[in-house]
Amino acid sequence: MISLGALFSRQPAPLLGLDVSTSGVKLVELGRDKAGNLVLERCAIEPLERGWITDGNIENFDEVAAAIKRLVKKSGTKTRNVAMALPPSAVITKKIILPGGMSDDELEQQVETEANQYIPFPLDEVSLDFCVIGPSTTSVGDVEVLIAASRREKVQDVQGLAEAAGLTPVVVDVESYASRLATSRLIENLPNHGKGLIVALFEVGSLTTSMQVMRDEEVLYDRDQAFGGAQLTQQIVRQYGFSAEEAETKKRSGELPEDYEAAVLKPFMESMVQELGRALQFFFTSTPHNKVDYILLAGGSAALPGLTGAVTQHTSFPCSLLNPFDGMEIGDGVRLKKMTREAPSYLTSCGLALRRFAL
Repeated sequence: MISLGALFSRQPAPLLGLDVSTSGVKLVELGRDKAGNLVLERCAIEPLERGWITDGNIENFDEVAAAIKRLVKKSGTKTRNVAMALPPSAVITKKIILPGGMSDDELEQQVETEANQYIPFPLDEVSLDFCVIGPSTTSVGDVEVLIAASRREKVQDVQGLAEAAGLTPVVVDVESYASRLATSRLIENLPNHGKGLIVALFEVGSLTTSMQVMRDEEVLYDRDQAFGGAQLTQQIVRQYGFSAEEAETKKRSGELPEDYEAAVLKPFMESMVQELGRALQFFFTSTPHNKVDYILLAGGSAALPGLTGAVTQHTSFPCSLLNPFDGMEIGDGVRLKKMTREAPSYLTSCGLALRRFAL
């Protein structure tokens, strides 16, 4: 069985973080210098054609595996161990309280017994893992344990994809856990090292925008919305008659007609700002909270010029763009200008690469 995530076994050896999403495959490799500072050794992106991955399912296996091969070659890495992730919808997680002082074997047996209550599939059809978070805050002498489980075929799909690309999968994480790991490093740069602050993280993907609201590494709320950068591509297609592939290419390169900003980009950004504001309202009405201290944006479409200012203006909360490589040394194999432009896209892959040091 492959280890599920944060979770789960120390990997001191070099490790690639590989994020396979609807729109592309992103690779990050991190190291440390002699002083112990994180170093970005490599990062690269390889786009995927629409429909190759749908709702987290790999529809065109051979094409995606070939894209990963191209990505690894392009990056120049010699590392073959890889950390990958499943979407949250494919993983069931549950925190439980168990008696402290049990041996590993006893703990494993107890977890399997408890897991039957929470997993709606036979245990022989799932990949199951767990980690002890620490002493229970509510029950003296007990420990809090996080269980993570996924249908075995989902894990095998990811494993098979890596192996078909010549890689060795050593960690299968959960996308939202990986992005939180990368974000928590940056939250520490906020006032008072981020302690007590409520931070709303929005990852704007191709088809979906995911929201996680965090305080002191606890998730207060999460939500996905069917809104993303693909809608900007569709609007470019409608406005100018390009094919979807042409529109995506021109969107990335910036080679668009003069009226693009006023006719297409501005209305799209207004829609995005409203979607983010709506998501925050859902959080406020579903919880006792009525404000956030910071909004952080990540994902490919998060870097649109003027977006952070528009979000601040609409919500009245300070908003900034996430660069998951902030504070890292930059290795010789990284093209700085390209990396800086694409940095918000690398949040999940950066979190996966950090598993090398965080396990």
